[in-house]
Amino acid sequence: MTEPTLNYLPCVDAAGGHRMAYWQWGDTANPHVVVCVHGLSRQGRDFDVLADYIADQARVVCPDVAGRGQSDWLKDPMAYQVPQYAADMLSLLAQLNQQSPIATLDWVGTSMGGLIGMAIAGQPGLPLPAPVRKLVLNDVGPAIEWAAIQRIAAYLGKAGHFASLQQAADAMWAVSRSFGPHTPEQWLALSRPMVKPVPGAQDGSVMLHYDPAIAAAVRAATEESARQGEAQLWALYDQIRAQVLILRGAESDLLSEETALAMTQRGPRARVVAFDGVGHAPTLVSEDQVSTISDFLFV
Repeated sequence: MTEPTLNYLPCVDAAGGHRMAYWQWGDTANPHVVVCVHGLSRQGRDFDVLADYIADQARVVCPDVAGRGQSDWLKDPMAYQVPQYAADMLSLLAQLNQQSPIATLDWVGTSMGGLIGMAIAGQPGLPLPAPVRKLVLNDVGPAIEWAAIQRIAAYLGKAGHFASLQQAADAMWAVSRSFGPHTPEQWLALSRPMVKPVPGAQDGSVMLHYDPAIAAAVRAATEESARQGEAQLWALYDQIRAQVLILRGAESDLLSEETALAMTQRGPRARVVAFDGVGHAPTLVSEDQVSTISDFLFV
């Protein structure tokens, strides 16, 4: 597997700005750009397998959303929400387009990354270098099950210290079994970019590589506010003009069968592919998941 390059860009926020990191694969002059955006507590290296698989056909860009991975942490914990993330992605797209013009723009978003994708693709007036042509929503839709929000809130933000990478990987697996079957090697590869050395420690201990404050907005949510957000997301979804593919873990507790079905019947009338034995969310490292996305984007 080839290695991506790490890049940065300045982003604006109400507290003075921050720096966002992004990983880039493939030919930087390729006018076909695929942006891959990760889930709530993850980071851009989640897409290593997919990016390596398609990098000969597109310029693949995988940002670390603010507060995660190599990106800066925000000063205001309540800014960890989709509007700020979408604004950061507009800055990213502008920088990429300035470096080399974008003719074709596709988006792959896992969970939170899919919500950001809906915000980008569902607002026709945004200053995009090119309209989103194809949108992959990985186990997410406008309606998010309240029980899943509560489940995620229960563990989110507990960064913790671990004696080793393996111990951290084991701890993450304990709350991530819904991702479906993985070999030990696959899970360790997904876990490695999720940790960083504990500052000042001499014993090799590590901690999770995200700001624990990303949990603040999630824990502040109520069932009523979730319903209000759902109405806004459906409005965005109905305005999407891109072709949409929904990937769904057949056992997902976040994207229900009913919501997925509704998404095939309104707005862009998405196509759904479900993966047996997987909940929330497919990690896009297995051959069937990666090839499904590649076929959708390039065939």
